[in-house]
Amino acid sequence: MNKSSGKGGLVYSTEGGHMCPDCRQAVSACVCKQAASTPAAGDGKVRVSRETKGRGGKAVTLVRGAPLDAAALLAFGKQLRTHCGTGGTVKEGVIELQGDHCERVMAYLQLQGWKVVRAGG
Repeated sequence: MNKSSGKGGLVYSTEGGHMCPDCRQAVSACVCKQAASTPAAGDGKVRVSRETKGRGGKAVTLVRGAPLDAAALLAFGKQLRTHCGTGGTVKEGVIELQGDHCERVMAYLQLQGWKVVRAGG
């Protein structure tokens, strides 16, 4: 027996049991978690930049290109926020820190052994 949700997606199937809403595969064969756990491929450089656009003039430090999976990126974002003593978040693989902390973040990342580049001038 198949049941459909209000969004039109398959919710349950007797063939495979519960279905993943994202990849529409059986939960046991879900490929979403595997894709999220693989780090993004890049050139091996972590880019640190400062941005104010669309933020009401407030400066935000952005860290892009960290070679970490989603869970490790969240944990590392927490470490950076604690190190800088500020708030922030992780969105779409980018760590955002409130305020201008570029120099402090670059020094911390270099201590971690990563190649760091200042982006944006």
